[in-house]
Amino acid sequence: MIGRLTGILLEKNPPQILLDVQGVGYEIDVPMSTFYNLPATGEKVALHTQLIVREDAHQLYGFASHDERAAFRQLLKISGVGPKLALTILSGMSVAELSHVVAAQEVGRLTRIPGIGKKTAERLLLELRDKLPGTAAALLTSGVESGPTARNDVLDALLALGYNEREASWAVKQLPANLDVSDSIRQALKFLSKA
Repeated sequence: MIGRLTGILLEKNPPQILLDVQGVGYEIDVPMSTFYNLPATGEKVALHTQLIVREDAHQLYGFASHDERAAFRQLLKISGVGPKLALTILSGMSVAELSHVVAAQEVGRLTRIPGIGKKTAERLLLELRDKLPGTAAALLTSGVESGPTARNDVLDALLALGYNEREASWAVKQLPANLDVSDSIRQALKFLSKA
C-alpha cells in the first residue's frame, strides 16, 4: 500500500492533483480542505495517502494530515459511503468540524453536504460516534445542549425509530436538562421501554 508520498506538485485540477515523485507522476484525488492548502505548482509537497483498489481502477487519495486520512478510512467503513462521498464530506467540513457534528449529533449540518440525505446523515452520526479523532474531546467541550435544538433532535430520533408523536414528546419531557443528545436518546428509550 502507498501510505505517504513526497514530491513536486505538477498540476492542480480540483479535486485532482499530479505529483511527481522521482520521475513518476501520481494522480491523486484530494479533499478541498487539502487542495486549498497546497503550495503553488513546482513546490514540494507531502501527502498521507490511501490507495483504493477496485476491479476496474486503482484510485489514490491524498490528505494533508494524518487525522484527515483516518477520518476518510472511518467513513469508508460505513455502509453506503464510498470514496467519492467520503471525499465530498471531508471537502464540506474539516475533521474537527465533523468531530463536533458527530459529538453534537447535528443531522442538519451533514444534510447540507451534497449527496447526503437524512438517513445517510443519521447512519454517519451513529457509526462515527467515538471513532473520529477528537470526537471525545468535542463531546466534552460541546457541553450540554439542552436547548430547543437538542430537544428537537431527540424528538426527531425517536420519531425516526417508530415512536408516535405523543410517546416521543412524553419521553423528551422526562429528560433531565444536563444530557447531550445521544445520552438523551438513550435515556428516552429507557423511559419508553418501561412505559
